[in-house]
Amino acid sequence: MSTRDTHRYGGDIFAGHARKKKRAVPTVEAERDLVVEDAATGFCGAVVGFDRSYDGEFVKLEDARGTVRLFAMREAAFLIDGSPVTLVRPKPAAPAKPTRSASGSTRVDGLRAQVAKASRIWVEGVHDAALVERVWGHDLRVEGVVVEHLEGLDNLAERLVEFAPGPGRRVGVLVDHLVTGSKETHLTTGLGPNVLVTGHPYIDVWQAVRPAALGIEEWPQVPRGEDWKTGVCRRLGWGTPQEGWRRVYSSVDSFRDLESPLIGAVERLIDFVTEPTDTTQ
Repeated sequence: MSTRDTHRYGGDIFAGHARKKKRAVPTVEAERDLVVEDAATGFCGAVVGFDRSYDGEFVKLEDARGTVRLFAMREAAFLIDGSPVTLVRPKPAAPAKPTRSASGSTRVDGLRAQVAKASRIWVEGVHDAALVERVWGHDLRVEGVVVEHLEGLDNLAERLVEFAPGPGRRVGVLVDHLVTGSKETHLTTGLGPNVLVTGHPYIDVWQAVRPAALGIEEWPQVPRGEDWKTGVCRRLGWGTPQEGWRRVYSSVDSFRDLESPLIGAVERLIDFVTEPTDTTQ
């Protein structure tokens, strides 16, 4: 073929005519309640679900009379407003990022590690520390506050002497069974303006978890003199105290799973140890 012939026919004369080229069929996500028509049968209905078999993906369409039929999700198999489309399953939505922390406060994204403040929050034992971390851990990291456990309230006086609280170096203490006349009350009075003691009335921090969160009606009564955790586990059929603790801990997802006296006590401690103080005094 000469160059003249090529120009005369506008390029390759053996190329297919433009009108014979296959038109691209748009792909549409089959969102629920989208109304489409099956091109082969004329059945028209709203998307109500999907199915999958060895023969591929199928969409469930429900017509105005409530009839539901399955149709293979093949290329150009459906019509929307008379135009052919290819249906595909919707992409799974990205999980929404929580805007609130487990304590109910506004979550801070992109948080960088902070140098820990001099002030501290002390709790009696590891279970107290674990529940405080589970609910208030995000807030404490935002504020740069460290939670430490005392391994028993009897160690409080000695620890305070070692720590030497002062302005800008405060201590907040969370105490179990803080009720009038108890041993805990006597151990936590007259500690100075840079120490704040708060607590809850429950025998153990376990009891500060709402029974409904654990699927029980109420915490059982354990006679004085019997180990409380062992007695609770025996009466609830929870096995050992270690197994019981796993149940208690896993049942807490947010502050809503805790009793209000514990929530209020921890919130007061966080406010106390993060409150700006005049360190020149």
